[in-house]
Amino acid sequence: MPNHLKKDMIVDHGKTRSLLNGPRGPLQEISNRNVIQRPKGFKDPSSFSMEVELCQAFSEMLRGNIEDIDAGDREDPQMCSDYVKDIYQYLRQLELQQRVFPFYLDGTEINGRMRAILVDWLIQLHARFQLLQDTLYMCVAIIDRFLQAQLVSRKELQLVGVTAMLLAAKYEEIYPPSILDFVYMTDRAYTPTQIRATEQKILKELNFALGRPLPLHFLRRIAKVSDASAESYLLAKYLMELTLLDYNMVHYNPSEVAAAAICLSRKVFSEGQWAVKNKYSSSKFLRISTIPQLNSSTIKDFAAPLLGEARQLM
Repeated sequence: MPNHLKKDMIVDHGKTRSLLNGPRGPLQEISNRNVIQRPKGFKDPSSFSMEVELCQAFSEMLRGNIEDIDAGDREDPQMCSDYVKDIYQYLRQLELQQRVFPFYLDGTEINGRMRAILVDWLIQLHARFQLLQDTLYMCVAIIDRFLQAQLVSRKELQLVGVTAMLLAAKYEEIYPPSILDFVYMTDRAYTPTQIRATEQKILKELNFALGRPLPLHFLRRIAKVSDASAESYLLAKYLMELTLLDYNMVHYNPSEVAAAAICLSRKVFSEGQWAVKNKYSSSKFLRISTIPQLNSSTIKDFAAPLLGEARQLM
């Protein structure tokens, strides 16, 4: 019997044995043993500590086979190599807490096309002021998070957009543009007083929590892990920025957008495959990820509806 099947059977046998040793139904085993009734949810401390030890041992085993990409950054304090894994774990938690919901504009005066026009204008504004790319992503994130929580009229949409850009610039830039600069760029459609009032409204609604994880944060990490070329990295940045205009993309987590962008970019430049495909292309896993059946007409027929939807959105 092949080794991989033996291992699967051992795992399945272990699961079956644990089920047999678990709580029984009304017709319990007839024996002379004293059955100790324990409260529901009770967990033996010794078994719990054993689970912790097993989890730690398994985690150490996995880490032992993974290259430490941060090893060369120990002497650079700006890379935060000692904390980088914890930082990204926190960012993954934070992006779930600050999610933008799909189709959040339904039932309002504003639609996806109006949002796209606003973002397109903000991209021009961002380029005119020569701001950091992080500022643009944060600006759009602020807009989406605010619009899904507050009803905004068409007349106020540009005001919300320019105020979001001001807030993002204050957060990200060393020398942000002044409020008068933004008044000028709107052709004096809004006064400094209106922008300040909207600024207070946005900050109150978002509870001053502006630090949402951005796709750029995750792209930088993924590009390092995958050893992406400069061309692949720039193409991924371009693809990500295109998603800012797309209302159908607002609900995807920043980490998902970054992963999809670098994946597509690497496919365009034929820069290798994801680690999972490489893993299952080894003889240990019978090279299952390289079998021709994965490119068969059956698989393509399954994927056709999804590919059709993607083309319609483009």
